[in-house]
Amino acid sequence: MQGIAPVNWFRIMALGIIWGASFMAITVALEGVAPLLVVAARLSLGASLLVSLSFLVGRGLPPLRGSGAGHIWAFIVAIAIFSNVIPFSLLSWAQQVVASGFAGVCMAAVPLLVLPLAHVFVPGERMTLRRLTGFVIGTIGVAVLIGPEAFRATGNDMEPLARIACVGTAACYAIGSIFTRRCPPVDLLALAAAVLMVAALIITPVALYTEGLPTMPRGWSLAALIYLGLLPTGVAQIILVQVIRDAGPVFMSLVNYQVPVWSVIFGAVLLAEPLPPSLLLAMALILGGVALSQLGRLRRLFTAR
Repeated sequence: MQGIAPVNWFRIMALGIIWGASFMAITVALEGVAPLLVVAARLSLGASLLVSLSFLVGRGLPPLRGSGAGHIWAFIVAIAIFSNVIPFSLLSWAQQVVASGFAGVCMAAVPLLVLPLAHVFVPGERMTLRRLTGFVIGTIGVAVLIGPEAFRATGNDMEPLARIACVGTAACYAIGSIFTRRCPPVDLLALAAAVLMVAALIITPVALYTEGLPTMPRGWSLAALIYLGLLPTGVAQIILVQVIRDAGPVFMSLVNYQVPVWSVIFGAVLLAEPLPPSLLLAMALILGGVALSQLGRLRRLFTAR
């Protein structure tokens, strides 16, 4: 396709794999670290990486003083809470009960949940009949996903609530994307660094207060924790900025089709998680709904010259 450099196709494939593997990594990290401490560790590692990089390349952080600074930082706090603190916490707690593939498929619902929010809060993003149809199809998929037959019963009384928490994670990401879209103009790398820094500052004291001082994890749990902090939380944000700058946000939206597929593959192959028919049906319905709701944008993308 003309207009999109080959390197951006490799970047978006890398993002799909990195984010898809993060659900498996959370499951592994939880074997040696408490849920909120997993969140605090990954955000602290990611923030350290991005803040250091941002200052290294001369971007720094968004200004604390001056016209509009307070408005920008209010958005940064909101993005940190809804894109990092709450969803990461819900996901880490839920994945103590549900499989990583299930959690990954839930994330496919993010673009669907964005539709009604964008209709209300983002000018020009109207809910057309096609988008509404896609939203309904995808919602049916979510209902199948969290239904009682989504996975074989684990015997854990918290399983239904954990499934809802996974969908709640997707809802938080959708809200966070609206805040990100409405945020005043600011350097994207500086914004990403500030968001992770604020998120780490919020969750770390909460994690230490509720779960106590951590012991050093070992083996695969430690490796998974380092992976979560450096790749899906840190490096992925840098790749995301590059893709948005070079190819635009519409092209970036293609990653939504990859993440649930990779999460299921990693969970099934490396963690031996089951693949019940209801999970595959839910994934097909959700991805179908997303494709239908984004059909106009995808046509514009693939016919661009």
